[in-house]
Amino acid sequence: MADNAENRPIENENPLVGNIVIFVVLMAIFVLGLVAVSWLDFTTVWPMAVLILCFVGAFFIPMAIISRSDSGSEHRN
Repeated sequence: MADNAENRPIENENPLVGNIVIFVVLMAIFVLGLVAVSWLDFTTVWPMAVLILCFVGAFFIPMAIISRSDSGSEHRN
């Protein structure tokens, strides 16, 4: 038996549909980045701007918008 039954790990923190939506959005960002790399020829600024926006989106969507940055704080003592 566990010493503290209140601090059990959370199982199924996200529903399946939420996980699928997050995966589809981030995969679309990844594919858009690949397409932008294929257009990159260093004479126009738009493909690099798209790549930077893809990076910002792929970094900040999990960290800030769906709040994955603090998901483990309730288990740290």
